[in-house]
Amino acid sequence: MPFFSGFRRVLSALVEKISTSELTEKKLEPIMNELLLELVACDIAFPIAEEIVDHLKKELIGAKVERSKAAIRKFVKEKLREVLLSLLESGGEIDLIKMIEEKRRRREPFVILFLGPNGHGKTTTIAKIAYLLLKKGYSVVLACSDTFRAGAREQLEEHAKRLGVKMIRHEYGADPAAVAYDAVMYARARGIDVVLIDTAGRMQTNVNLMEELNKIARVVEPDLKVFVGDALTGNDALEQAMKFNEYVGIDAIVLTKVDADAKGGAAITIVKSIRKPILFLGTGQRYEDLVPFNPRWIIDRLLE
Repeated sequence: MPFFSGFRRVLSALVEKISTSELTEKKLEPIMNELLLELVACDIAFPIAEEIVDHLKKELIGAKVERSKAAIRKFVKEKLREVLLSLLESGGEIDLIKMIEEKRRRREPFVILFLGPNGHGKTTTIAKIAYLLLKKGYSVVLACSDTFRAGAREQLEEHAKRLGVKMIRHEYGADPAAVAYDAVMYARARGIDVVLIDTAGRMQTNVNLMEELNKIARVVEPDLKVFVGDALTGNDALEQAMKFNEYVGIDAIVLTKVDADAKGGAAITIVKSIRKPILFLGTGQRYEDLVPFNPRWIIDRLLE
């Protein structure tokens, strides 16, 4: 999976500059500006890219490093790794299985409400998480609270059939909160461990949609509200996440289509900007193509 297509070129130029010149701010400035532009081109928001570059610059100026290209490259990468790791860990961490177990001990279903624009892989992500939980021995029920989009019910129903789980649905045009409520009541009555609620995502700026999502959240009081964003949309994913967080609230994030993301900055930008953890990364279309988020894994792909 390719990340930061021009990053290695900038890193090599930085190493060359350091290894052949006196390590001063004036000498570093041109290559640091180039690094800043490269980070921005890779979907890292400008203020965050500035923070990365400023931190790296402070670490480099006056540093005592063996003046060989190999040693300098290693030093620069280690310093950059530190700042990227700090950014990716700033959203905190959620132990999903631990949270589910806590509700299970109380014989209550764990309820997850999924939010995000249409076309970002929300329904497929729900199916992937259902598959993961089934593999771990949990029982699952799906709820189609997207009663607006044509085909939404059929799409989720097809996943339910493949996975062998129950799906709660109403007719198109029905109250989405009523569907979610019925799913939670169904799970509670039958001792089902987890309720996964699919929702509409017409436009993140649609006030009616946000009111609809707020109503669902008030009615079922989900344990987790998860934003599903498309990594390929870059900074648009950040804008959308911030809107959903502002109007509905987000507890965690899933980034989809990471396997096709040639830039890789969306994860850093979203985590840093809204201070919420990434739960999973979607890396393909199969149910198995969902990996737990690991900041070090992301950084390894960036720097290796």
